[in-house]
Amino acid sequence: MKALVTGASGGIGAAIVKKFLSCGVEVWGIDVLPPVVTDNNYTHVVADVTKELPDVDGVNFLVTAAGVQSQEMDVIDVNLKGVIRTVEKYAFTKSICAVVNVASASARTGSEFAAYAASKGGVVTYTKNVALRLAAYGATANSLSPGGVMTASNGPVIRDEKLFREALGESLLGRWAAPEEIAEWAYFLAAVNKSMTGEDVLVDNGEQLKSNFVWPSA
Repeated sequence: MKALVTGASGGIGAAIVKKFLSCGVEVWGIDVLPPVVTDNNYTHVVADVTKELPDVDGVNFLVTAAGVQSQEMDVIDVNLKGVIRTVEKYAFTKSICAVVNVASASARTGSEFAAYAASKGGVVTYTKNVALRLAAYGATANSLSPGGVMTASNGPVIRDEKLFREALGESLLGRWAAPEEIAEWAYFLAAVNKSMTGEDVLVDNGEQLKSNFVWPSA
């Protein structure tokens, strides 16, 4: 089996690559950065999801984890248009089994930068459209919406003790997920799940019930 993962060089994407490899799946990774994983079963391509994408045949599992957290409008190009370009290129083939698009809890609450929340909301809705079209291939398509995750992109909050304590208080369980936890969900949705499609899976430690956005002031 072959998986293709975008955003493969950092955070959630790198964790997803490692999870698939640990399960004996051949993995192709795409990122604008060099690889962080070394494995005989791993092929890395330096590419931008907003530009030309490499040709990769026989993709069984497609996971789009490439994304940026920004106040700028170009976040739409990466987080939403990049997902659309990736899925349209690789998903609609006879080999496809599952598509998993990494969205965000912000898609439900709107509690983050405006363009970022809009981009992730678009990913959730687009995934439903993909599920409708992938049904003809006998394949599933679901989105995965993490809440707070311990990644470098969340460094501005994590490194500030006061802000991080406040952010943790926005979850019912008082914690953020590790990237490896999100990778477990991505693998399940892609390689284990056979019957759920067109759904968004929220993994947020209960943040949806508390939707205040915590970030350093300008």
